[in-house]
Amino acid sequence: MAHHTKLRKIGNSLGVILPKEILEELQVEEGQALYISKRKDGGVTLTPRDEEFERQMEIGRDLTKRYRNTLRELAK
Repeated sequence: MAHHTKLRKIGNSLGVILPKEILEELQVEEGQALYISKRKDGGVTLTPRDEEFERQMEIGRDLTKRYRNTLRELAK
């Protein structure tokens, strides 16, 4: 289902007002961060979380656990 909205001036910036249905579908509330990713076709994707960032953080946590002792020694 397509929705229509307009860019609106907010201070010195432009903003987009998202319809209630979209906010409910994304399961987001006022003040929550949203991530905008550019697609190869020129469009954008709006998500309530950055899946690529979360994947990278999980890899970082895993490496930190595995190499805890090595990292501790390097920190001396």
